[in-house]
Amino acid sequence: MSFLKNKNTRVIIFVMVTLVAVSLVVSKLYYQNVNRAVDPRIVPAREMYGQYNDMAQANDFNGILQLLDSIENIYQSIPHYENAFEMGVLANNRAAVYLTLAMHKDSILVPAESQFLLKLDKDTLLNMAMHDITKAVDIYEHWKDEYASLTEAQCKSKIQSDFFVGLEEYPEKEKEKFLKTRLTTFMQNQVEIDRRLSVSYTNMGIAYRQLEEYDLAIAAYRKAMALWDKNLTAENNLNVLLGRPMKEPSVIQKLFPPDKEKSE
Repeated sequence: MSFLKNKNTRVIIFVMVTLVAVSLVVSKLYYQNVNRAVDPRIVPAREMYGQYNDMAQANDFNGILQLLDSIENIYQSIPHYENAFEMGVLANNRAAVYLTLAMHKDSILVPAESQFLLKLDKDTLLNMAMHDITKAVDIYEHWKDEYASLTEAQCKSKIQSDFFVGLEEYPEKEKEKFLKTRLTTFMQNQVEIDRRLSVSYTNMGIAYRQLEEYDLAIAAYRKAMALWDKNLTAENNLNVLLGRPMKEPSVIQKLFPPDKEKSE
């Protein structure tokens, strides 16, 4: 092409291609290094989560429930993770499946493997959801009481004894790397824990509303908003129950919606 005959154009294209190539290499090396620093015992669980979105897109609810059970079995097999906040994430994700089925069972298409779930009546599905929501709230609140106010050094002192159980075969340098990564997740969860609780209380409000326990639903939504004042889902659900107008998300919220409950 004629424009490629221009020397300056060729130089610019070469620089752009080089920068893209370098950024890809740097990104690959970064994520490889991050993965090497993750506790190897939970790597299979993290890899399983990669299937979650595809299953959700396909409405493969049975597949999701089996996936969550498999991930939970991995965490439960390791003493350090038995009561970790990740267990709350699993419980809340499982509750979301039951809530979705309860609210939309008459209008959604599901694969053959999930058809049996549609045969469960609405109240049964809601009670199953409530069981897992309550479990998630209990786990999050326990974690918050234990760790939310600790410094990183205090967290390290508190968790390192049980964290190293099962890692004896690894060199000390490797074990310290795993612990450092784990501490980073603890510090991140100190910031996230109220939002996680807020999501669970929102789900609780939805379940109570579907069960026509309106006073309990209102209390749950208010709790959710007290924990996270940007929880527009809880606020609008509360507005509906109180006969108030719905609140529109701001421009910023539309462009950059807050993260939903994470699956990791």
